[in-house]
Amino acid sequence: MKPNILMIVMDQLRYDCIGYAGRYPVKTPNMDRAAAMGTFFEHAYSPQPLCCPARQSMLTSRRPERDGLLWNYEICLKTPWLSDEGEFWTRELKKMGYRMAYIGKWHVSPEHTPIDFGYDYFTDDVEYVEYRSRVFPGHSYKNEFMGEIDPIPVEHSRTHWLSALAIEKLEKFSQDSRPWHIRVDFPEPHLPCRPCKEFAELYEEKDIPKWEGFEETFLNKPYIQKQQIYNWGLEEMTWEDWVPVAARYYAIISQVDDAIGRILAALEETGQTQKTLILITADHGDLCGSHRMMDKHYVMYDDVVHVPFIAAWPGVLPQHRREKRFVMNCLDIGPTILDICGGKKLSEIDGKSLLPLLKNEQTEGWREEVVSTYNGQQFGLYTQRMIRNKKWKYIWNTTDIDELYNLQEDPGELHNLIYNKENKELVSEMRKKLYEILSREGDGLVKTVWMKNQLLEKTKKL
Repeated sequence: MKPNILMIVMDQLRYDCIGYAGRYPVKTPNMDRAAAMGTFFEHAYSPQPLCCPARQSMLTSRRPERDGLLWNYEICLKTPWLSDEGEFWTRELKKMGYRMAYIGKWHVSPEHTPIDFGYDYFTDDVEYVEYRSRVFPGHSYKNEFMGEIDPIPVEHSRTHWLSALAIEKLEKFSQDSRPWHIRVDFPEPHLPCRPCKEFAELYEEKDIPKWEGFEETFLNKPYIQKQQIYNWGLEEMTWEDWVPVAARYYAIISQVDDAIGRILAALEETGQTQKTLILITADHGDLCGSHRMMDKHYVMYDDVVHVPFIAAWPGVLPQHRREKRFVMNCLDIGPTILDICGGKKLSEIDGKSLLPLLKNEQTEGWREEVVSTYNGQQFGLYTQRMIRNKKWKYIWNTTDIDELYNLQEDPGELHNLIYNKENKELVSEMRKKLYEILSREGDGLVKTVWMKNQLLEKTKKL
């Protein structure tokens, strides 16, 4: 049986900020319920913690650098791979007879829409701006990136406007037996966070714990990290200053969760739950004060590269599972969907089907590490490559000091151990493994002899 596919993507949601992760006190009962119905991936990572490259790789199932997808398209001339040719899992679904709807944030191309990739319907979240100005004329926000309370009723908020559109399409698709795919992309909890009053009231500032990475001193860290707090004007902010910002981040996550709950309820009411593969994830995370910084950019901390990922097909795949093996959410979603639906296998992709993991089967040769990348963006170009295993994280900063963290002893990634002589052999091994993966997965950075020498032959000492 070909399942329906409900795919929900959020923008800038940290792994540790849904309740099921068990780390911070964020109330997400609906995502928690979805996780309990299937598999919760404890080690899911974004291939690049930046909106466009992450979302583009969700379509291609390829590492962004393989296709020259280095930055958000606002600073790119064009994205040449987006054409009428090429293999994409969405186009394969269309060929298999799926009805396809895309609702919400796109941010993949200024020249193409989801319609070009097999979707039948597309409602962009920017249409909400017109709706809002019509229903609530004259309102404006005042607190910029730090966020504020949204004074409108939650029924008219963007989160619930999008969920209503998704429910409408779900109910229509459910009227016959043909399979469907609906993707819902919430722009939240991307800053600025503007939760409605009832969700803001869920959290008292005294109950917001300090991020593990907040007590950052920038000792032995790349200079650009400290520069980031100056870029944003954050150098004087204490944890007490950050608490209301973090509280609003929590609150807007709970608001999105409520919108997701409405979609899941509609799935149940239409009798579609056991016919549907449910996927919930995010493009990347958010610092929100961790390491005294905000947003993302120029760091490979788990705050921004570690993402939530839930996959459930109630009644078909095992439930109540916590999967500890490494996955790359953006890369692996496409091949997983095609594997489950019996679709054509795509060639020259970097993702893997997660079906064996979802079935809790033994897998030989599965990833023992993950690689994330970054190429700079709004404050200047700055090239980074990260490799992480269960204990260690090594970050190759091509024009500054490298980073090495013992994640078991220092989960907040506050202490850079790159200078410790006892780690010399470990760093060498991780550099070799990083080169192997980057080379295999088409990253042009390591194709030149200069960069290869820096990574492998130690022309870059630290």
